[in-house]
Amino acid sequence: MALRYFFKNITALCFVFLCSVAHAVRPFITDDARVVGWRLFQWESWLRMDVAGMQSWHMFAYGPHKNVELSLGMVGGGDFTERPSLHATFAAPLLQIKFLLREYKPNKAPGVAFSMGSFLPYGRGATRPPGYGAYSILMLTQSFFKNDGVLIHGNIGGNYLRIDKQNDLKLIWGLGTQIRMHGGFHFVGEVFSGDPYVAGAGTAVQAGMRYFVSDLLQLDMTIGNGLGGTEPMPVWISGGVRWVTEYFYRKRNKKQHVNF
Repeated sequence: MALRYFFKNITALCFVFLCSVAHAVRPFITDDARVVGWRLFQWESWLRMDVAGMQSWHMFAYGPHKNVELSLGMVGGGDFTERPSLHATFAAPLLQIKFLLREYKPNKAPGVAFSMGSFLPYGRGATRPPGYGAYSILMLTQSFFKNDGVLIHGNIGGNYLRIDKQNDLKLIWGLGTQIRMHGGFHFVGEVFSGDPYVAGAGTAVQAGMRYFVSDLLQLDMTIGNGLGGTEPMPVWISGGVRWVTEYFYRKRNKKQHVNF
């Protein structure tokens, strides 16, 4: 019954995703050691669906400095657990700052980055964080071969959450890869434990394909499954888009040229 209800909603949800593909998703949990770039603006949005519900995530990032990235996030969706009703859920804001400590280059020393943030407990439904908390993550990225033919990402960090006056600190980690297949197509895969954006996420694996339309636009489609934890995550599918605009960078350069 649960599976029938799950597949019954796939058509409608895929339609929603395709209609928003120009401004939609980055579904991977393991982060890379890089930032968006100076005066560049990035919009990531991803749609994730399983038998329990669907989530539509949106992350906006801006680079005030070549080594710093500021992000603001939010999530909305629907809860399928009380069928046949579909309960709307949302949560915001997610605040994050990321620092690039060392840039990665092919066949050189790995890149290093560090991020910290907090998802404030405002919203309603299943996506609302259960309490106040914060997270911090150290990221390493190793590049092999020309044009980043193979990328290996490693994350290690902690997720602190305070619920009902109780303190909870959990280790979070991830190991992921991106491998160039043909043209703009890349295989992507990861295994991770814990999600800085979602309290209580256990150990899981995720894999799929990533297509680079250009340096400023990429598409992702993945499938994942929980491996362990108090409540292992059910099978999910996800897809999304990462889009970067150079508008603010060009505007700044144009202004400097005029002044000169």
